[in-house]
Amino acid sequence: MSNLTIVMYHYVRELKRSRYPEIKGLPFETFKEQVAYLKKLYYFVSARDLFECRENGSDLPKNAALLTFDDGYLDHFQYVFPVLDKEKIPACFFPSGKCILERKLLSVNKIHFILASVQNKRQIVQHICDAVDTSQPDFSLPKSEFFLENLRKPGRFDTADVVFIKRMLQRDLPEVFRDAIIDDLFTRFVSKDEAAFAQELYMTTEQVECLKRNGMYIGSHGYDHYWLDTLSHEELTREIERSLAFLQQIGSDTRNWIMCYPYGAYNEAVLSLLKQKGCSLGLTTEPRLAFWGKDDYLTLPRLDTNDILKVQGED
Repeated sequence: MSNLTIVMYHYVRELKRSRYPEIKGLPFETFKEQVAYLKKLYYFVSARDLFECRENGSDLPKNAALLTFDDGYLDHFQYVFPVLDKEKIPACFFPSGKCILERKLLSVNKIHFILASVQNKRQIVQHICDAVDTSQPDFSLPKSEFFLENLRKPGRFDTADVVFIKRMLQRDLPEVFRDAIIDDLFTRFVSKDEAAFAQELYMTTEQVECLKRNGMYIGSHGYDHYWLDTLSHEELTREIERSLAFLQQIGSDTRNWIMCYPYGAYNEAVLSLLKQKGCSLGLTTEPRLAFWGKDDYLTLPRLDTNDILKVQGED
C-alpha cells in the first residue's frame, strides 16, 4: 500500500485583475508557487501510471501526487497548461461535456458568479425564500423556513448563507424551478449575454484536444454537472453515456477511464453503473490522502488546493 496525494483545482486566474475578483479561485502566482512547492516534495504521476498500477496490482512511487482540474475552464488552458508543460508535469482535466460542446453555462457556474457579484448574500437568500413561498403550491414545496432550518449551516469553505444558496440552487429545488431562479439572478446581477459569458469562461473543443495531444488526461465530469446521486436510473444512464460520447469525440479512451464526481456526489447506483461502463477510477471530494491498494478505486479522496496552502503555510 502506498499514499497518493490527489489535489483538486477549479478556477486558477489573475484574480485581482479579473472582472470577478470575488470568485473563489486560486491566484495564478499562488498556483505557480504551489506547483514549485509540490515538485520539491512529490513525484507527479499520470493517469496512465494509475491505470498500469491498478492493472498490475503494484504500488505507486513514493510520495506520489496527481494534479486534477475540474470543470473545463479557459483558465486551465490559458494559465495552468503552460506551467505544467514547462515543468513536464502530467495532470488530469475533467470538463463537463455540455459547456464544451454546446457553449452553454452550467448552472453551477452561474451560481458561482452570482455569489461573486452580490456582496450581501442575504439578498440572494431572501430572493430564493420569496420565490419558494410564492411558488409553493405549484411545486408542492415546504415553506422556506423548512429549507432554512435544514440547509443553512456552514461548510468547510462556505458561510451558512452560501451553503443554503448552493444547496437550494444546485440540488434541493425542482430543476425547472431552480433554473428559473438562477437565470433571473444571473441576468439581474451578472450578465444578460450568457453565450458570450460561456465563450469567455470555458475551453473550446480544440483546446481540450490540445491538452490531450500534449500528454494531459481528459476524463469524465458528467455532461450537465448534475448531483449524480439525485438522478433516476434513466437520467443517470443518459448523463454518463453523454459524457462518454463527449470523451470519444475528443479522442479520450472510454474503455479505461476516470470519473470525477460533480460535487463529489455518488451512491451505490452510480458505482454500479460506472462498473458496467468500464470505469477504472473515481475521484471524490473527501479531503484526505488516498491509500492506494486499500481505498476503493472508484471512491478515491482528493485534497483541495486550500488544504495544500495550509500545509505550505505551516512549513
